[in-house]
Amino acid sequence: MSSTDRDVDHALAYPEPPASPLWHRHGAKARPLTDAQKRRNRELLDIAQRTTRPRSPRPTETLAEAHS
Repeated sequence: MSSTDRDVDHALAYPEPPASPLWHRHGAKARPLTDAQKRRNRELLDIAQRTTRPRSPRPTETLAEAHS
């Protein structure tokens, strides 16, 4: 057996399947956001970054203790 036979990864010997047609977008491109939409998005992002999400309290007993 030659060194080239041993070094070949046979999983790579087959060609890749063609790309899915779902990966290609056909039709109209997305409309750009209006200034009002951009401003609203910035306001919502600012609010989301300043507020903290409430944390749910952790149970004091473990799952094993709760089911026994």
